[in-house]
Amino acid sequence: MANPQDYITTINPTWCQGCGNFGIWAGIRRALVKLNYQPYQLALFHDIGCCGNGANWYNTYGFHSLHGRALPAAVGAKLANHKLVVLALTGDGGGYGEGGNHFIYTCRSNINVTMIVHNNQLYSLTTGQASPTAAPGTKTKSTPAGSLEVDFKPLQVAISCGATFVARAYADDMQHLEMVLEKAVLHQGFSLVDILQPCPTFNKSQTRQWYQDKIYHLEDQNWDPKDKEKALAKAAEWGVRIPLGIFYQENRPTYEQQLPQLKAKTLVEQGAKPVDIKEFLAELK
Repeated sequence: MANPQDYITTINPTWCQGCGNFGIWAGIRRALVKLNYQPYQLALFHDIGCCGNGANWYNTYGFHSLHGRALPAAVGAKLANHKLVVLALTGDGGGYGEGGNHFIYTCRSNINVTMIVHNNQLYSLTTGQASPTAAPGTKTKSTPAGSLEVDFKPLQVAISCGATFVARAYADDMQHLEMVLEKAVLHQGFSLVDILQPCPTFNKSQTRQWYQDKIYHLEDQNWDPKDKEKALAKAAEWGVRIPLGIFYQENRPTYEQQLPQLKAKTLVEQGAKPVDIKEFLAELK
């Protein structure tokens, strides 16, 4: 049986006191224990940013990618060895900003990777600039007069672009967070879990009390995650009330399941044979 301590290293986290990343870190480990995965079965791909520093603290196979590039690295690993359980851990900046095109592509492909987004509406590692999910009018060092852009809607984008599991959780709601993460990892296909994360150092607007006054669980509303139109509408709800839970889920063949090259063995198991490319080079002369 797995143990939460199996997934951590001896390096102490350097997140700010009260950071929501601590809750997400604990939630991921608790979900993995519940699923009884061993560290060698897991591959975690980390973005740049506060959440990306977690690459030092997860005792699993891991890769610290470039900013916004956690998903393509995770997809490459899944195609090379689809027996691995692959998670991509990003922030709202890297995941939806620098990595926006990768996000849309992975939704469309439905490859069996779980994307976990630490969403605090800021680029906090670089001291609190506005991210794609920052609300219009948000004043930060990069937007001193207030952000002029409409905020990015990750759940609606994911649903409309073909993701087959789309959910939102909250970093401090541990039992619910663990449940959502567990179901996301078990889901066969691309899963998005957007986790609302308090940032007491730089985000003074979305405080813990602010979240507590607004969040509620879809599971308490007899929610049906199979209805795509209703899911799109519910994903737009933000402000007075903020829903948490599984907004949308469908069963569809994964990308790797449709590749005949992977039917018998993983690419890793197949190995690589030398290829003579002289014939192809001759065509270029």
